[in-house]
Amino acid sequence: MRTYFAPRLVLPVSARDHIRGPMTAPVTIVEYGDYECPYCGTASAVLDKLRSESDDGVRFVFRNFPLAEVHPHAQHAAEIAEAAASHDKFWEMHDMLFAHQDALDDQHLAEYAIALGLSAGDLRGALAKHAFAPRVHEDFLSGVRSGVNGTPTLFINGVRHDGSFDLETLRDAVSKAA
Repeated sequence: MRTYFAPRLVLPVSARDHIRGPMTAPVTIVEYGDYECPYCGTASAVLDKLRSESDDGVRFVFRNFPLAEVHPHAQHAAEIAEAAASHDKFWEMHDMLFAHQDALDDQHLAEYAIALGLSAGDLRGALAKHAFAPRVHEDFLSGVRSGVNGTPTLFINGVRHDGSFDLETLRDAVSKAA
């Protein structure tokens, strides 16, 4: 008989992460996602609903896992989210990118930056220099080491969630993890 152990999160959640929710929450959900992935878009909406229901019981973490071979705009979208983070606008950009998954070319990314009150020129320069690519790559590698092989991949309290991403299933998983 063979025992299966779900992959575990290798890089612990820390101050380097983008976190929504209280640090003291009993449940932490880490998502490895790709802004151009339609499944991540669906999961994002479900996680938003879960977040609105959870009060202070869950904290949410997003890490970049752009699948650039499949999604040609995913890398720049991740880099622009990290650039926005340098201006304390990560979650605003994160939400904007998922709301506009069908328009993630550089021109639209610049428009989203302007909408958030950021300098489109500065962000274009950051993209041209790939200033935030190392951070995106760091997230990506931590995902690979944790057993991420597609997006979205969720870890609930450090254990990979291999179930469905529907609201009921995630509610149940969070309840069991609490």
